[in-house]
Amino acid sequence: MKFFYLSMFALLLVGCSSGPRFDDSYTAIGQNSRVQYIVLHYTSTDLARSLHLLTEEEVSSHYLIGETPATIYRLVDENRRAWHAGDSQWQGRTWLNGTTIGIELVNQGFSDTPTGRQWQPFAPAQIDALIVLLKDIMQRHQLAPGSILAHSDIAPQRKVDPGPLFPWQRLADAGLVPWPDPTEVARQQALFSASLPTVHWFQEQLLRHGYAVPVHGELDLATRNVIAALQMKYRPARYDGEPDAETAALLMVLNR
Repeated sequence: MKFFYLSMFALLLVGCSSGPRFDDSYTAIGQNSRVQYIVLHYTSTDLARSLHLLTEEEVSSHYLIGETPATIYRLVDENRRAWHAGDSQWQGRTWLNGTTIGIELVNQGFSDTPTGRQWQPFAPAQIDALIVLLKDIMQRHQLAPGSILAHSDIAPQRKVDPGPLFPWQRLADAGLVPWPDPTEVARQQALFSASLPTVHWFQEQLLRHGYAVPVHGELDLATRNVIAALQMKYRPARYDGEPDAETAALLMVLNR
């Protein structure tokens, strides 16, 4: 009898340690992915240092893409939160680590020289690998074009990556990013050249597009930083933060 009770006790312990049992024969249709956006970064350093920073320090990302060869490293499971976005905001949503997938690209970023700021271009094979990865992520999480963001989009007051040499046009050509029609932009630019909108108009349009921006009608540093983030993405030849006619045209076409 003593042996019987000991055996039953052991079975109970095994049952408790294995956790609850679930019946998975029903699945709710009212659900979707927790992932809302994909955020692109550059690492500002080489591969070895990037791997160290993203695996042995507090900062992390779901993926890291090397340069040569363009290896895709999976560092954090997509079902878990990576610490890549920091203090961030887009379309009214804040602290985006919990709802984004972070992708870091090995790239030195920029260096300031006596002749001006010099940016490192991205390796074509690296962008090829990124496009394959993005298509896979977007298909699995059912993300619409426009879900891919720059770090500078979600944190324009403190971040500039992936910078003006990142080839957003290639992502647009692959159907991953909506792109403003150049003919329509030119038409709108001609109209705005005759009468430039107010700073308040620019702020409202930037807010509508998704940026966190003050809406007080003053061309302060915060507003310039947001304008520069938009320009860096859609007009990288000049990203001076000036609210000019071409930037107004880009906003008008993007927000339609």
